Amino acid sequence: MCPCIGYSNPKICYSSPQSPFWRLNGLSEEDVNSIMARTVCAKSAFELWGHGRTHIELRTSLLKYPTENMSPFLQKDSTYKINVYTFNKTLEFEDRIKKIDAMEYLSFEGRVNLRNPKHIFCLLEDYGTDPNDIPDEPLYIYFGRWIADGQRELIRSHSVKNRHFIGNTSMDAGLSFIMANHARVKAYDLVYDPFVGTGSLLVACSHFGAYVCGTDIDYNTIHGIGKASRKNQKWRGPDENIRANLRQYGSEKLYVDVLVSDASKPIWRDGVLFDAIITDPPYGIRESTRRTGSQKECVNSVKPSEDYHVPVSMAYHLSDIFTDLLNFSAHHLVIGGRLVYWLPIYRPEYCEEMVPLNACLRLVSNCEQTLSSHTSRRLITMEKIKEPEETDALAHLSDLHFSPYQGHNAFREKYFSGISKRTLTGKEETNKMQAHYQI
Repeated sequence: MCPCIGYSNPKICYSSPQSPFWRLNGLSEEDVNSIMARTVCAKSAFELWGHGRTHIELRTSLLKYPTENMSPFLQKDSTYKINVYTFNKTLEFEDRIKKIDAMEYLSFEGRVNLRNPKHIFCLLEDYGTDPNDIPDEPLYIYFGRWIADGQRELIRSHSVKNRHFIGNTSMDAGLSFIMANHARVKAYDLVYDPFVGTGSLLVACSHFGAYVCGTDIDYNTIHGIGKASRKNQKWRGPDENIRANLRQYGSEKLYVDVLVSDASKPIWRDGVLFDAIITDPPYGIRESTRRTGSQKECVNSVKPSEDYHVPVSMAYHLSDIFTDLLNFSAHHLVIGGRLVYWLPIYRPEYCEEMVPLNACLRLVSNCEQTLSSHTSRRLITMEKIKEPEETDALAHLSDLHFSPYQGHNAFREKYFSGISKRTLTGKEETNKMQAHYQI
């Protein structure tokens, strides 16, 4: 994906809906540099000088580009080079040279310097997205001045394959950085993950200078003990823990702590504490959705002969997880702080009403990552807009928009079914699940 700064169209536009090239307008070079210093989604950014479906159209477009915008980069005392990048096709070296020579109509007056040029120009050719049907000629062509590269190198350098401490559900490095960017994590922020696991999200946030902390109900994961997740390794080593992961990337000083704690029973004092809350709650697929309780809460348990508390493990339904998560965020985020989390979805039944809401949180974005033909997960980003009030509790009870969607509780069953079922409406599914849990 390569965002380009356009100069005529005020909207984001594409040569085709599937194109990896974006043309943007209304951004300064400073804006672009700040974006590219954070993003792991974009490869490079260019100041767009010309574009077209053929090289003839490209030439016409380039000759129309304002000379006063070109001239500062074409001076005699400057050095430059031209690169040729192709998407979905590899060109021989001789073909690249021919394409560069064909652009002699541009009045470059400086000297060519391939090692350390002052300015870099790029010819970008889009050959579509189908590797089995590559056209002889490009579908679209761009030419412009290189501004900056994105941070895709972070995906490789922070890969979980090379990480000291990992688990079965460790978040992919690329997705972790995307979540940190959605939360607008910055230096000196305090970021919290209530389902911290092996701390992949803490690693990404600490890269941007944030102080990080988290909790998890799994004692073995928090303390880095038990069976290893790596192939050919039976048990975890003595120094396999979240703190060691941050030490690996040089950000141990930003590690606050991680605690064994139940997300359904928050341990934090009242008041705002966190600049961002970023998490990936368990879906009941590879990690169980459990919470602590007592025998009094177990319908089918035998009542103890004496009145004392016996901790037991109980089901923690997804609808309750998300309700608790949003309520916790409403109470403990700063104003303007963001909650970013993953919401598992059964695709045939999905509608926007399934996304949990809270009166104190504004929905900022809702992005889909497809998991299979029938399941996906949505990356939900919310921003705190006000402090909780007593009237909010009444609003949540009276307004159906704030009611937990009970259909989330059957996600595990639907995930493993993999078969076509009669698609229920949101209301039908809610009634079905409510009846199930009342039995």
